[in-house]
Amino acid sequence: MVHMRHATHMTQFRISEAAALLQVSDDTVRRWIDSGRLTAATDDAGRAVIEGADLASYMTENAAGDPALESPVVGASARNRLAGIVTRVVRDTVMAQVEMQVGPHRIVSLMSREAADELGLEPGVLAVASVKSTNVVIEIPTHR
Repeated sequence: MVHMRHATHMTQFRISEAAALLQVSDDTVRRWIDSGRLTAATDDAGRAVIEGADLASYMTENAAGDPALESPVVGASARNRLAGIVTRVVRDTVMAQVEMQVGPHRIVSLMSREAADELGLEPGVLAVASVKSTNVVIEIPTHR
């Protein structure tokens, strides 16, 4: 469960939540905190948490390349709902460009500013990208 303080709209992620978004173990996140690679705070209940904006920044700066291009895929089945963290929102008077980091993948969506405002989209917010496409290309990597 993600904890959000509504007064400041600041999202905090517990260690297990950050680990799931980073696609690493809880212990790895703890080691990164201990080594200073990630910054953690303590919530009102005394638990270690990572501020959403800090996690978004970390994920953007440390995004790995596309693993499908680096290693063979032995099998995968993905749904079209991709959980990630908002890393950037650019608004004008009518539209908004929202960028998310989903594991090593950057997802960009264009939507109305009104929709982005209603959803409270800001860097550090947990979100789900739902992808609908009539044209999806499936490729087999050269290394099998």
